[in-house]
Amino acid sequence: MESQHKYKHCRRHTAWMILPALLAILSFCPSLAQGQQFDYRVLATNRTSTAEKEMNEAADAGFVFAAAMGGETGFGGNEVVVIMIKDSAAPADQKRAYRLLATSRTSTMQKEMQQLGDEGFDYMGQTAFSSAFGGKEVVVIMERMPGAAKKIQYRLLATSRTSTMQKELREAGDAGFRLVGMTVAKTAMGGSELVSIMRREAR
Repeated sequence: MESQHKYKHCRRHTAWMILPALLAILSFCPSLAQGQQFDYRVLATNRTSTAEKEMNEAADAGFVFAAAMGGETGFGGNEVVVIMIKDSAAPADQKRAYRLLATSRTSTMQKEMQQLGDEGFDYMGQTAFSSAFGGKEVVVIMERMPGAAKKIQYRLLATSRTSTMQKELREAGDAGFRLVGMTVAKTAMGGSELVSIMRREAR
């Protein structure tokens, strides 16, 4: 009987020791205590300037970029569609800034991406679509975290030959660039091209 009494006392003592630790964990993980939830916002437009404005408005409300695709929708014609997501457990002070770059010339895209890379903008995604004014364009989405200080270098490779692309990718890889995105698009200067985007942290 005495051993059983000691066993029950030990179990109660252990439970009281564990309980504060569990409460502490739950206080730091509201998703565990309440169930993590996600909200979504779908943006669709045939103007990249409008898409950028709407993305930043959504970012002010706590949404972040999730996915993008250009193409012809059922009602809107040829549009770029962006999906934004908000995590109920995410810090409220982590609002991000977005820039959308759209051009039919890869040389112009490289220059514009590098300018944003110098400001701490990171590559998030790319797609291709026919805009209202620019014709067939490659669209790149860039994001900057609050307080971002690091600079990022970008390299765009565009060619209609996969054998040439492999050679250029290897050369860029030897220089420390990593492939982050690829799109097949019909650009103004090169015709149907394979456009690859590579990045590395500035040295």
